[in-house]
Amino acid sequence: EVQLVESGGGLVQAGGSLRLSCAASGFTFEDYAIGWFRQAPGKEREGVSCTTSTDGITYYANSVKGRFTMSRDNAKNWVYLQMNTLKSEDTGVYYCGAMGGRLCDGAVLSWGQGTQVTVSS
Repeated sequence: EVQLVESGGGLVQAGGSLRLSCAASGFTFEDYAIGWFRQAPGKEREGVSCTTSTDGITYYANSVKGRFTMSRDNAKNWVYLQMNTLKSEDTGVYYCGAMGGRLCDGAVLSWGQGTQVTVSS
């Protein structure tokens, strides 16, 4: 069974930092691109970042470039999202998702349950 479990969310003041983690199991982790997504209240889920499987190329949404850093540990089946200089507009539920293949251009095959990030201004 594919499982993705996010952790690390919380309440932080604007300008602060958080590190999200996602533990993956039930599939060959190193064969799949993994993405971070978020959904703000009343808005659609949007992509935040994605890293490919073997070559580790990472893409970021323009809104988080220079502030967020995604990394993955293929040996431990974990992905991380280091979020710095947080803004109120970063508030939302953050999800990790296993993509449909090695690249970041496919549909999400499986989602985690999400972790809430709230940035107070």
